[in-house]
Amino acid sequence: MDAKKIRKIKIFAGIGLLIVLAGLLVFLFAGKNFDVLKEIFNTGATKEEIQFAIGKLGWRAYFVVFIISAFQVVLTFVPAEPLHVIAGVSFGLWKGGLICLAGIMFGNTIIYILYKIFGSKLTDFFASNIELDLRSAKNSTKIAFIVILLYCLPAIPYGLICFFAATMGMKYPKYILITGIGSIPSLILDVGLGHITMATSWIVSISVFVVIIILLIVMFRYKKQIFNKVNQYIHKSQEKEKYRVGQYNAVVYHLATTFAYGYLKTKVKMKKKKNVKKLDKPCIVLCNHGSFYDFLFAGKLIKNTQPHFIVARMYFHHKKLAWIASRTGAFPKSMFTTDIENSKNCLKVISGKGVLAMMPEARLSTVGKFEGIQETTYKFIQKMNVPVYTIKSSGSYLAKPKWGDKIRRGALIETELNLLLDDGQAKNMTCQEIKDKVENALRYDEWQWLEEHPEIKYKHKTLAEGVENVLCICPKCLKRYCLTTKGKTITCQCCGLNVEMDNRYGLSGVEFKNIAEWYEWQTQQFRKEIETKNDFCLKAKVELRHLSKDGKSCTRYGGKGTCILTKEGLKYSGTDDGLIVEKMFEMKNIYRILFGAGEDFEIYDGNEIYYFVPENKRSCVAWYIVSGLLKEQEEKLIDGENNGK
Repeated sequence: MDAKKIRKIKIFAGIGLLIVLAGLLVFLFAGKNFDVLKEIFNTGATKEEIQFAIGKLGWRAYFVVFIISAFQVVLTFVPAEPLHVIAGVSFGLWKGGLICLAGIMFGNTIIYILYKIFGSKLTDFFASNIELDLRSAKNSTKIAFIVILLYCLPAIPYGLICFFAATMGMKYPKYILITGIGSIPSLILDVGLGHITMATSWIVSISVFVVIIILLIVMFRYKKQIFNKVNQYIHKSQEKEKYRVGQYNAVVYHLATTFAYGYLKTKVKMKKKKNVKKLDKPCIVLCNHGSFYDFLFAGKLIKNTQPHFIVARMYFHHKKLAWIASRTGAFPKSMFTTDIENSKNCLKVISGKGVLAMMPEARLSTVGKFEGIQETTYKFIQKMNVPVYTIKSSGSYLAKPKWGDKIRRGALIETELNLLLDDGQAKNMTCQEIKDKVENALRYDEWQWLEEHPEIKYKHKTLAEGVENVLCICPKCLKRYCLTTKGKTITCQCCGLNVEMDNRYGLSGVEFKNIAEWYEWQTQQFRKEIETKNDFCLKAKVELRHLSKDGKSCTRYGGKGTCILTKEGLKYSGTDDGLIVEKMFEMKNIYRILFGAGEDFEIYDGNEIYYFVPENKRSCVAWYIVSGLLKEQEEKLIDGENNGK
């Protein structure tokens, strides 16, 4: 549905809602209704006078109380308590309570519709009237409890709580159920007070009223402390381990791997070095990461050891993927950021004498070459001081490149298991020594491997399609994001450059032998620009997505805004779950900005992900390249400062 049609629907919905509200107001103040209301809300009216006035309205009294209950929700500055007390005086506890509750739920429904029409403008009003950590609350798994808890806190009108609940992305049935339940405790208290006033002596009524007033004063006096406690609860609930180390289910594991290999139809040669008879437990297994399917090739090589693979957290927010992963021993990690939950799970595997399997590059290879490992991995290996094995896969990138649309069926993949460090050996090594050994064992170059296998030819009709999502600069006209692909042809829309890809990924019509050389050249183009421009930056309008809550997909819509990447870091300015925000990721805390070829660029922040979809999806690779170059520049600057000292 296009934007104009959506705008028209919102306009008509808004007009329709205004007509309904206007009709209710006309009824409320029509005829004798207004005169009776003045009598009822007269501060000097006795309970007998209130009952007499209500009696004048007859059947309309129920509808009048219903309408006022609805409006006191929508008009957040109108206090609800006087009406509720009057309802208790006039109709008794149960009848008065039900009428008010029906009105409240109707008011909640109006707010839900208003939010759907006007969106974040209402959320800004809520955010300015409550001392709650909205960002954390929105991501909490205890959101229903938090909404109900807000109803119990002082000085928060029902309408503001409904505005907040509406921004959670709940379906209407869940929304109305939670907001309805939340309003019941205070409603019973108010209506009950009115009922007591009618049914008992004035001494009891005054005593109850005084106690309630004292409680409200105390709660209001300590409002800030109460909100702090609520925020602490929200943060604590987020820190709890949601995903523990998966437990193996032999049936699920067998079916999943059998189906996967049936789908791949790829020839895999597996080999164990002579120094490996079986894996000594506990141990760490390090694998290179040329293809999304590397965990299958590695898993088959060590299947009898029940390895626990570390998987990107995003995949655990898809119900089906999470179900399979957790039953094949996997657990999640937030990439390139501090992840306490993951650290605990790693320690649990090692202390439980298990096999911890990881792909320390932590991202798919862009052009089939080794891309580096974070220093923290080597420190972890040193600290664990257990045997370390490596599994090196060759040909997996060429079988299914990061940018490729489908598996290249019939491709050859070679996997090799090797013992790298004996038990206790890591303790006596420096991190640099561990790094040298690991990188020498895992370093790979798919193009060099392909030269060693002249018999391999890839039969795929759309072999080149998608490569424009990693090759973003034309070598002829130097324009960015102008390359397109079809079949085995790469074309520049700006200058007409035409490049053909053969069945071994070789290129003709350009100076580069393969895409790895082209990619290295474009990296140098970005490096020159960064070094010559002090004000260099990447900028793009983006759609923000976060980790999914419903499990139907990996991510969900979060908002829209602008991303800017400079030597200071990555800044996002825009909306985030209905709030206007400005989020800064400082360069000192960035290792790399991850990217999906032609999909997004992303960065983890604790257990949350900021998944940015730019307007031009071909630009995603540039954010990855530039983040690495800026990080490299920052590290050189720090080293220079340290050497200067």
